[in-house]
Amino acid sequence: MTEIEREYPAPPVGEEIHLPGPTLLPIATALGITLIVIGTTVFFPIPMIIGAIVLVVAVARWIGDTRRDMAELPPEHHAP
Repeated sequence: MTEIEREYPAPPVGEEIHLPGPTLLPIATALGITLIVIGTTVFFPIPMIIGAIVLVVAVARWIGDTRRDMAELPPEHHAP
């Protein structure tokens, strides 16, 4: 048995593994950041404004989804 196996034991048999669902929010976040950078480099405010809106909406939805996923976990999975 390695040191890592002793420090982090495997979950009990039958315990459900939680994985987040598929989402396009990381791509939307990257698109928003890209539009902000494009608007900054060409000094044109329209892409910056659109990029900022896309970025804020995507990050807000991503945080909301993560909070809902964390709330659905059993209590023993939350940090002490």
